[in-house]
Amino acid sequence: MTAEVESEVEAAGDESEAAAESDEPEAVGTEAAVDAPESDVVASGEGESEERVFTRARTPELPEDADISILDPDVKQELRGLPKGLAEIVGRHLAAAGMLIDSEPELALEHARYARSKAARVAVVREAAGLAAYHAGEWAEALSELRAARRMSHGTGHVAVMADCERALGRPERAIELAREAQVSLLSPDEAVELRIVAAGARRDMGQLDAAVVALQGDDLDEKRRDPWSARLFYAYADNLEAAGRTEEAVKWFLNAAQADDDNETDAAERAFDLSPQD
Repeated sequence: MTAEVESEVEAAGDESEAAAESDEPEAVGTEAAVDAPESDVVASGEGESEERVFTRARTPELPEDADISILDPDVKQELRGLPKGLAEIVGRHLAAAGMLIDSEPELALEHARYARSKAARVAVVREAAGLAAYHAGEWAEALSELRAARRMSHGTGHVAVMADCERALGRPERAIELAREAQVSLLSPDEAVELRIVAAGARRDMGQLDAAVVALQGDDLDEKRRDPWSARLFYAYADNLEAAGRTEEAVKWFLNAAQADDDNETDAAERAFDLSPQD
């Protein structure tokens, strides 16, 4: 990147950052900026009623193959609203976050935070920051960013991930409330199933073991079905049956999960073996 483009990126980024901070949707309470060398402002903090402190994240080094061309067309379309140089650098950091999110989630989050600091008023940037924070185990940050993305885009917005963040923060009742409020008809089938799994987990967190089992029941809980989400659904059902003390049924559904798990993503077969009577 030339010095001229770098100058354009920094200037545009600073302008975007200042505008975003003046209209920051998630900030609550006083905002104390804490400076650090070569860094940009990102939000951190926990809980809706707690004071939000803004720390500064360093600029992570971009992998050579982190190119804007690998982004989803819809993401690139949203980035076109930014100045060209800024769109390029934000897009490359989003690409890096996507590349690293499974293998190095903490580093992916650094890239997503940097993109957010330069383009905080772009919904897909906030969405990426939220998902990266979720994978890195930063539940409060993930929830904050996904709420912001949801308001900006007026969409359904990863409601299952948001509910799971509420669980991780020790608020299962809020997870259940999110599941109740969700417009399930607008969710993709896989996200609707994921939301049921999270809601069942929240019921279990609250000691409602039978209700957790019931929450997973539906037309797609059929051992003959082979939907992309069948293995996860069968596994979650078996896991909750075991927690409810229904061991024989749990073994059956762990075996169903193992048969549906073509990619061996679960330990369903091992769970079934461990629960089966041994001679």
